Amino acid sequence: MQQREKDIIERILTIESEQNRRKQGSKIFSYNTGDKVHSKQLEFHKCQKRNRWVFGGNRSGKTECGAVETVWRARGIHPYRLNRPRTDGWVVSVSSEVQKDVAQKKILEYLHPDWIERIVMLEGSKDYPEGGVIDTIYVRNTSGGISSIAFKSAQQGREKFQGASLDYVWFDEEPPKDIYLECLMRVVDKVGDVYATMTPLKGLTWVYDDIYLNPKDDPEIWSIQMEWGDNPFLSHSEVERLTSVLSSDELEARRYGRFQGRGGMVYPDFDSSIHLIDPISLPKEWQCAISIDPGLKNPLSCHFYYMDYDGVIYVAREHYEAGQDIAYHAEKILKLARELDWAFRSDGYLEVLIDSASNQRTLASLKSVSDLFYEHGIVCNTKVNKDLFSGVARVRELFRSRPPRIYIFKTCTNMIREIKGYAWGHGDTPLKRDDHAMDELRYFVMSKLETKKPNPKKNNGLLIKHKQKLIRKNATF
Repeated sequence: MQQREKDIIERILTIESEQNRRKQGSKIFSYNTGDKVHSKQLEFHKCQKRNRWVFGGNRSGKTECGAVETVWRARGIHPYRLNRPRTDGWVVSVSSEVQKDVAQKKILEYLHPDWIERIVMLEGSKDYPEGGVIDTIYVRNTSGGISSIAFKSAQQGREKFQGASLDYVWFDEEPPKDIYLECLMRVVDKVGDVYATMTPLKGLTWVYDDIYLNPKDDPEIWSIQMEWGDNPFLSHSEVERLTSVLSSDELEARRYGRFQGRGGMVYPDFDSSIHLIDPISLPKEWQCAISIDPGLKNPLSCHFYYMDYDGVIYVAREHYEAGQDIAYHAEKILKLARELDWAFRSDGYLEVLIDSASNQRTLASLKSVSDLFYEHGIVCNTKVNKDLFSGVARVRELFRSRPPRIYIFKTCTNMIREIKGYAWGHGDTPLKRDDHAMDELRYFVMSKLETKKPNPKKNNGLLIKHKQKLIRKNATF
């Protein structure tokens, strides 16, 4: 091919690229007005936490919200946060190839060409950035400053992530832990943020342990799960086709954005955005039972359960602590009961459900756990159904139902953590690890306790409206 022909083709490609970028650059305006955004993307953008994670299936919209968040920050046009006159941020991808095909491409789609001051390339031409690998995009901020969006590859190693002071870091897919920790240091000076959008395809990695479970209960860590059903812009026929050809394990990760252990999660239908609610005041007549899984060195788990007139369960309060004696636990449980105005028995004792093993006496003590609780004002009902298989099946049904048959107050952090980490071991048996709240949840669900059905007309009007709102939110899936 003659050099003149090459030059003409290159110029045509450049013109087409510029035309496409200008056309695509307008996408952010339709996103801003809600034409291209779904509810969970908005929830991500509106969240004020400094460490946010989206666990989403492929095509769930997770990368879209990461790219838009980045462009908003660079331009200083974030509708839900305090904007800065200029920002410096990193976009971290698994490799330079993935960067070019995913994060870089999405940012260019949402970044109007008129907003670009200049582009520095690692590979390729700045006149045709889509075809190369970008190092940095310099963006005109609406306040007059020049922001920078720099691209990094995890393949570069931790040393390449040192030294900078940043306003934000966006992880497009799961980063190695050492790079994540290094990036946390990069946002300290400016009190900046990190956010990540990923599909959990690697199993129960450090992200699962440190972020999803959030064992230290870091108040700045926030996460949400997105699935195909959350994205109204996907073709229903395509969703049905992919659902039919993928295995159940692949569906869990690629459709629902759920972590998968070797044997899978026991309660895969648990969804934080559906089953967790802010604490509300519940009627006394909904009080159903208090359930306990005892522990001395191990944690003692205790939760207060309500049930409404439709049989929907509410897990309202928890006491969860290790290394304490029965007297200490009894005092804490009784205090919670009084705060909730819980109904005591006519003889003044508080009744609880508890593992039948609490009746056993040991050589070290002539008194059982039940005896010790009784001495401190708590009567133990040990006639609980401990059948593991049927109990797990019953709880799975509660989480699977739409609208849900169980809601958990967000303040019950230990139960939430255990649900997220409850995984299958061999066969039909869950791993016997960090399952104290899971045991006493089963005791309650299998107890078949009946509540007095209150007259809805006598219920608090705000409470009825709250429940109707929950039903509408979760009715269609």
